[in-house]
Amino acid sequence: MHAFFIISVLLVFYTYIGYGILLYFIILVKRVFAPGIPKVFSDQKLPTCTLIVAAFNEQDFIEEKINNTLALNYPPEKLQLIFVTDGSTDRTPEIVARYTQIHLMHSSDRKGKIAAVHRAMEHVDTELVVFTDANTYLNVDALFHLCKHYADERVGGVAGEKKIYTDKHADATAGEGIYWKYESKLKQWDSELHTVVGAAGELYSIRRSLYYPVPKESILDDFMISMRIAEKGYRIKYEPEAFAQETSSANISEELKRKIRIGAGGIQSVIWLKSLLNPFRDPILTFQYISHRVLRWTVTPLALILAYIANIIIISQHGGVMYNVLFLLQTLFYLMALSGLWLEKRKIRLKILFIPYYFCMMNYAVIAGAFRFFKGKQSAVWEKAIRK
Repeated sequence: MHAFFIISVLLVFYTYIGYGILLYFIILVKRVFAPGIPKVFSDQKLPTCTLIVAAFNEQDFIEEKINNTLALNYPPEKLQLIFVTDGSTDRTPEIVARYTQIHLMHSSDRKGKIAAVHRAMEHVDTELVVFTDANTYLNVDALFHLCKHYADERVGGVAGEKKIYTDKHADATAGEGIYWKYESKLKQWDSELHTVVGAAGELYSIRRSLYYPVPKESILDDFMISMRIAEKGYRIKYEPEAFAQETSSANISEELKRKIRIGAGGIQSVIWLKSLLNPFRDPILTFQYISHRVLRWTVTPLALILAYIANIIIISQHGGVMYNVLFLLQTLFYLMALSGLWLEKRKIRLKILFIPYYFCMMNYAVIAGAFRFFKGKQSAVWEKAIRK
């Protein structure tokens, strides 16, 4: 039982803290012994690019998204804009149709985001493709910062940064913003070491020639598309100067719904991308993939539970000061999380509880998502979370 406890604790520590520490020190060594100068395009040599926005019933936000898109800084003769509004039953297609600069694609059939993206890709003849969500807003130079990296032939995709806007009166969903700040730093170090382990759908780009039409059942289509490119031996770069900003989920229930979907998609991705678990193909990618993704989506949430149960058994059978202290620390952490849940339901905000509450919710969502996936209850069709 001691061994189970120690392994579980180390696994949790490595997944959420240890990997970041190890990655940071590897990067420091690489900067000393193998410094690299990024190969980038100048303004005059930027490649042609198509921006694709998949929008489903976004009439309240789509005009702002269009204005944001039209303000982006990129040579107009090299940029095409496609908005796909498949399945929308509100005024979204009507609003997009007013803008002649945008190629509107609309079908009354609702087949999901990835089906809409596949349909749009049939009309793309540019060198690069940029994907972004309808409810996110890009900085004016985002496209330039994404596309400049393709001067390096080894680069197959570039991931932008996701920023979550929270105000001073934020509720527990502010934990999403804290999480993404840490996640963004890991992506930056992953990219510097070898490759980003999966792009977020809010903003990423790929070479058109490398696009792989992932199955329509894909839950995390953005992750799958980018990882299929990494699987081919190309690098996914990270560019923090290209960012997509959005508000946090409307409430913790909406955020939980989104996280459960990600949990289900994570299990699906691990199964579909099992070739990446073979270290003989690309050992660095395998190391990054397991450390940054696979552990979070599989054994680590279970390790949290096992560590607590094993701690109780050890105390009841053997005691010991160290195990008593560790048990008290774990209990305190989970009590803080439960207090965060209790206060959240009563609209009482206490920021010190955001992190334990969000952390526990996130790991619960992984387990719930896994059950949902294996029961066949997770659809790939649009399941939009409401945002503030």
